Amino acid sequence: MSRYRLDPTSEQEELLFGHCAHARFVWNLAVEQQGWWSRFRGRAPGFAEQCRQLTEARAAFGWLAAGSVTVQQQALRDFNQAMANFFAGTHRRPTWRKAGLHEGFRQVGLKPHQVRRLSRRWGAVQVPKVGWVRFRMSRPVPEGVKSYRVTRDRAGRWHVAFAHVPDLVPGPGNGAVAGVDRGVTVAAATSAGDLLRVPGLTPGESRRLGLLRRKLSRAKPGGRRRARLKAAIARLMARQADRRKNWVEQTSTALARSFDVIGVEDLDIRAMTASARGTLERPGRNVRQKAGLNRGILASGWGLLVARLEHKAPGRVVRIDPAYTSQRCSLCGVVDREARESQARFRCRSCGHAGNADVNAARNIAHAARQSASAAGPAVAARGRPGVSGRTNREPQLVLLS
Repeated sequence: MSRYRLDPTSEQEELLFGHCAHARFVWNLAVEQQGWWSRFRGRAPGFAEQCRQLTEARAAFGWLAAGSVTVQQQALRDFNQAMANFFAGTHRRPTWRKAGLHEGFRQVGLKPHQVRRLSRRWGAVQVPKVGWVRFRMSRPVPEGVKSYRVTRDRAGRWHVAFAHVPDLVPGPGNGAVAGVDRGVTVAAATSAGDLLRVPGLTPGESRRLGLLRRKLSRAKPGGRRRARLKAAIARLMARQADRRKNWVEQTSTALARSFDVIGVEDLDIRAMTASARGTLERPGRNVRQKAGLNRGILASGWGLLVARLEHKAPGRVVRIDPAYTSQRCSLCGVVDREARESQARFRCRSCGHAGNADVNAARNIAHAARQSASAAGPAVAARGRPGVSGRTNREPQLVLLS
């Protein structure tokens, strides 16, 4: 996906909101149908049957017929694909979409003449029943795009994302292997010794966010002041998310360019960020600390980093069992739970090796990735792991994009 900032007029924005509402309405009807049907009542209607039902609904309701039929049909097709992913076990079951939270729609069958450049900085895309909508031409639109998705985030920003197959990032071809250890204080530590942190809000922005949240807690529900405060908070959170996504893109590209094989821990992030056990009557222990840890994990972009690595370097990312990677000495291989003296310090009591704990874990991951790659037989020149003899390797340095 190549995403660009949309700049609709006030009239166009109302029409875009209408498309979003129609797509959300059709999606929620499909969710309701899927939840009502069971093995005793018969099978749920498929995409073809739902399209016939949509035609009948458009004939019966003028407000639905006023929208774009292609937008509404694509909502049904998206739901059909979501159910297929659910039955395949790769995604969760599709759920309800809410106004203000899920604002967007998809359009297919895009023709080359429906996207044009207006100037050096601006372009325009043709949206059904809306007309030409301007977008910021931050980079050239990929050739051969056939569909796009229009979305609106909580900060009130409209975006258009053109679907296309991205170019792969070639590796260096020298057989270099890297391990990446993901953490909260240090978002990503590499076996080359790089400690990478996600840029978040500045101290001033963090103070303002806290002030806005305190004001929000005292604002009257349903009032205009509360709506303004929520919009201001959403703008700050969107700024933080944009910085995190930019960091992920730069870091994943740099890793894909610097190493032929990249090892990462196979973590179940969904289970790790689950709420602490307990109820309101009998709450669990350290609930507040667990909530803080969950926010730290999600703010570090663990899942997005690995997903983008697998997109840019398919077949070169190796998922490693995370067991004992932080307790094993990368020099002698001895596992000792007491060797990690603190969050950042590792000292082996067997051989005396000392260093950064995250880098030590990353080197263990790199060793496991090297063994896995050698067993699989890829064209990777395996480089020897530091052993008891004290031999070390010169790892290539990670160079982030400016």
